[in-house]
Amino acid sequence: MITVTPFETLGTYKNDWLNAHYHFSFSSYRDPDRMGLGPLRVWNDDTIAPHTGFDTHPHKDMEIITYVRSGAISHRDNLGNTGVTRAGDVQVMSAGSGIEHAEHNEGDAPTTLFQIWIHTDTPEHTPRWDTREFPTAPVNGRLPVLASGNPNADGGLMIHQDAQVLGGRIRAGEAVAHTVGTGRGAYLVVAEGTIDINGHVAPQRAGVMINASETLTITAAEDAEAVLVDVPLKF
Repeated sequence: MITVTPFETLGTYKNDWLNAHYHFSFSSYRDPDRMGLGPLRVWNDDTIAPHTGFDTHPHKDMEIITYVRSGAISHRDNLGNTGVTRAGDVQVMSAGSGIEHAEHNEGDAPTTLFQIWIHTDTPEHTPRWDTREFPTAPVNGRLPVLASGNPNADGGLMIHQDAQVLGGRIRAGEAVAHTVGTGRGAYLVVAEGTIDINGHVAPQRAGVMINASETLTITAAEDAEAVLVDVPLKF
């Protein structure tokens, strides 16, 4: 089953530096019908004002994947990790047994990003952080893997869960394929443009829920960018 959720219907939060839209229940936004998908618990669409950001705060037993859509985000944590992740690139923070971090937009323009939280397969993993640059050229045939529970086979950054995070740009009129296996589901967000998924039209920043095994044909109606998370329905 495929369900499209328009951007305009997402949960929201806004203050003087953060404009956030929530695909699933988060913070003060609560919808019992939108509590995630399997271990996928959070998907936030954030716009962070220049020279602001998230001050130091803790996390535990979550794989937190950040996909930067525009601008850049600077990371610092209590393990001594520091780095900058720029548009089109991805960072993974494995919170594991506990980590404290800060994320800031140190630039002069707004930063837009997707923040994705996935429950770990088991608690108390060793905390870690990593980031990687990914090619920005349009993809051919399939979305590349950005993060995976099996990075040796799939490529991408490591996460502690039987899941894949895929993403990339698709040229207008072209398509990519992805098969959601038995006992699995997927959630896709259109970062840019408009796409068609097996006859379901999804405009920019809409969310698409696939909660059953299905072979997907993802076609770009115009130049588009998409991010997809494939997860087990039970964990």
